[in-house]
Amino acid sequence: MTLTKADIVQQVYKNHEGLTKAQATDSVEAFLKISKGALIDGTDLLLSGFGKFNVKDKNARRGRNPQTGSELTLDARRVVTFKPSGILREKIND
Repeated sequence: MTLTKADIVQQVYKNHEGLTKAQATDSVEAFLKISKGALIDGTDLLLSGFGKFNVKDKNARRGRNPQTGSELTLDARRVVTFKPSGILREKIND
């Protein structure tokens, strides 16, 4: 099962009686906008009790096409990694 943005909005709406569905949507969108902005700027995103998103730079490297076997160069890029918190890891493994 996949948790979608619409599912998150629905849960926020259900768990906060004072919010309208539009306000719940705006809240989720605002959180995601702030999170994406931080990661785009290269800032780590730490959510206490959940985990940490890191932006890492990967160097260019040699690779190969598995279908043809021909070599190619993979460009340098930035990737986002996630490391769960100890609390989340414990709850997942219980």
